[in-house]
Amino acid sequence: MSSASQSVSKLSATADNNRERESLNELISLVYDSVFDQSRWENAFVKIAHYVGGTGAGLFAKDHESDHVRILRLFGVVPPLPGALLAQLCPALVRHFLGEREQPLATSDLMPFDQLTSTESYRKWAAPLGLIEFVSVVLDKSAIGATMFGVYRHKQDGFADDDVRGRMRLLAPHLRRAMLIIRTFNHKAAEAATLADTLDGLSAGLCLVDAGGRIVHVNAAAQAILDAGDVLRAVEGKLTARDAQADRTLREVFAAAGQGDEALGAKGIAVPLTGQEGDRYVAHALPLTSSARQCAGLTAAMAALFIRKTAPAASARPEVIGAAFKLTPTELRVLLAIVELGSVPEVAAALGVADTTVRTHVGRLFEKTGARRQADLVKLVTGYATPLAG
Repeated sequence: MSSASQSVSKLSATADNNRERESLNELISLVYDSVFDQSRWENAFVKIAHYVGGTGAGLFAKDHESDHVRILRLFGVVPPLPGALLAQLCPALVRHFLGEREQPLATSDLMPFDQLTSTESYRKWAAPLGLIEFVSVVLDKSAIGATMFGVYRHKQDGFADDDVRGRMRLLAPHLRRAMLIIRTFNHKAAEAATLADTLDGLSAGLCLVDAGGRIVHVNAAAQAILDAGDVLRAVEGKLTARDAQADRTLREVFAAAGQGDEALGAKGIAVPLTGQEGDRYVAHALPLTSSARQCAGLTAAMAALFIRKTAPAASARPEVIGAAFKLTPTELRVLLAIVELGSVPEVAAALGVADTTVRTHVGRLFEKTGARRQADLVKLVTGYATPLAG
């Protein structure tokens, strides 16, 4: 090949790479915009499916207490999977939830294609649509359940290759961050006329900062954290962490947020913060650089930092937990005492009963909740905490 041909080839490859990067940046921005405007999720899911190489995409959840899979969102697949056929397909879908966080897993990794095509759900639903594979990434796992995002691939797309898996791997951290923040921050807050009042209603701390870490706004919960000065504090108007390593990480997160959504990458998914007495917090960052998020009233800020204590929140709703797992009043009291006090002897002393009685109730709690350890019970109660301040 002549030098001129090589130059043309290199220019063409560079142009393709630039277009690919622009496409990824636009897609990541759309994902974060959907945090504030959830009507954008349909467009985001369809575009993600096309980017990965598929015809549709969905968000699914599974509770650990059963193999029942719930469809949270499903776009680009028409008609959607009927409930009766979903139940038949659940054993195959459940296997996708066994994957590691953010690591792509294809149906072909889990079962031979001829085994899949022999199922009634495939013959009656997937085959007429021309679907041959489902590629997924687990976004979150807890003691209660798991959440998974996946893309359906058509026979024209072929089976998943390294390129497909690489694209899913690039998008997974951003999808996970978006879902985590939605749990903490009700997107309608961005539409409220009294934004500050709404933010003050969150039990999680929220700091809005610029690219240099200068504080633009804090809600009431974040102000309390700053006033305590245990994990975070304000120094000359800038947000700083007590721990030097955590502080460096936050500096990098804020600077990256100022460069756009894609630049933040996997940073800021979970920044651990530890207080002087061992209290543990976790912070999640959301870049605020797109026009849609700036239109939400956050024009001066480059990033939103959500801070929550990892200990079980006092605002957890015990009556909701009791109803969800069909706990007796005594079982619920033991559960809450385990969370507050920890050991079986301490719980027994507090409730005025024998250790064996508490162990019997703990065993029943394990059976009803699917937990295997007392630590799982603590995580369960944490998961039912309300995002609103008491």
